[in-house]
Amino acid sequence: MTIDFLQWARQQLSRQKVKVWTLIWDNAREAWHVSRAVRTWIRDHNHQVKRAGKGVRTRSVACKLPSKSPWLNPIEPKWLHGKRAIVEPARLLAPDEMADRVCAHFGCAHEPHLKAPKKSP
Repeated sequence: MTIDFLQWARQQLSRQKVKVWTLIWDNAREAWHVSRAVRTWIRDHNHQVKRAGKGVRTRSVACKLPSKSPWLNPIEPKWLHGKRAIVEPARLLAPDEMADRVCAHFGCAHEPHLKAPKKSP
């Protein structure tokens, strides 16, 4: 799923003529963003961009964002205000309604969701 996201983001940024994309990963316990597959994809992609002389290079930076002190992380107030503006305490929102509200609040385009491939039995 992470590689699908990276490919999608690279395509979006390429359309905007972005040359370098810096990914700032948090210090989540899950290692999906620093997995061997993701690191290999980023390395191979950057080699391909360098050889072709065009495309979006990807920089990957792991940051120790504060988990016990959210006021030190500048994104936290945005999430908090966004959540308060979007959710309804009286009911659970349907996924499509939630996505519509998030996009409306943050002023972003509603992109199709990435879907994880189904596993074979």
